[in-house]
Amino acid sequence: MEATAHGTHAPRRTGYRTRITRDGPAERQKADVMTDNQLTVGVLGTGIMGAAMARNLARAGHTVRAWNRTRAKAEPLAADGIQVADTPAEAVGTADIVLTMLHDGPVTLETMRQAAPALRPGTVWAQSTTAGLDGVTELAAFAREHGLVFYDAPVLGTRQPAEAGQLTVLAAGPAEGRDTVTPVFDAVGARTVWTGDDGAEAGATRLKLVVNSWVLAATSAVGEALALAEVLDVDPDGFFDLIAGGPLDMGYLHAKAGLIRSGQLSPAQFAVTTAAKDARLIVRAGDRHGARLDVAAASAERLERAAAQGHGDEDMAAAYYASFPDRADRADRADRTA
Repeated sequence: MEATAHGTHAPRRTGYRTRITRDGPAERQKADVMTDNQLTVGVLGTGIMGAAMARNLARAGHTVRAWNRTRAKAEPLAADGIQVADTPAEAVGTADIVLTMLHDGPVTLETMRQAAPALRPGTVWAQSTTAGLDGVTELAAFAREHGLVFYDAPVLGTRQPAEAGQLTVLAAGPAEGRDTVTPVFDAVGARTVWTGDDGAEAGATRLKLVVNSWVLAATSAVGEALALAEVLDVDPDGFFDLIAGGPLDMGYLHAKAGLIRSGQLSPAQFAVTTAAKDARLIVRAGDRHGARLDVAAASAERLERAAAQGHGDEDMAAAYYASFPDRADRADRADRTA
């Protein structure tokens, strides 16, 4: 079941099994007016997702200070009224909420250590990086050390829903801080799913890894089906026609296949390098808890091969190219699948 940010039922946990209750519609329409609860938000990390989230926070009426390791990537945000900071500490100074959307757990921890001199005890920290289970444990420990109110809050969605403020926020954290953090989740997402009241338990990240395991498996399957069709001289449209409207058909297949066949893999909705990182986190989580995840491991290898071929910044559908040992005829391959 799913819960919205406005739900009144507290999540219940037994061990690591998360129960989610729902109160209200699964999706809600965004208000056309700015929030009355205006906050100062320090956004650390302005890549594909972080930049979109920062813009939506500013549009909702919040004061936003943003930092990115490469400042040039953050500077376009100034046109949206966002203050671009030179350092993480400058971005979080006087912030009510710190929102991190960086590459992985180690980068997030390093960045927060740089921000530490300006962090005030009691500041809310919404950690939205897909950091993995070990990563969340380390970040939660940092939060305790500095007296921060920690929320494990990864998001579901890619570039387009991020830009539209239609992400799904998966969140775990204390009930007493939710009135503060909810306006931030409302600004960046269409709904918030609460998975627990202790971010250190990584309930939201656990759910995110399960979802991403399915996304990565489906993406790999799309690429391999098109690659096999090519080498067997099968018209891909015959495959699509055969499964149309049946239980094997799904919109995600057509979306990713369309990117591959058109060669429109940039700008990435979800980059190959980021997907490879997530695949490794999924494999590690399975190993740690006694599950061998062969498909996730194979997906990680495919994505890493594609990155080595020069596709790291392209959409993860570019793992298609990992099916071929060379990339000299890359453009021709894309034309022949069209």
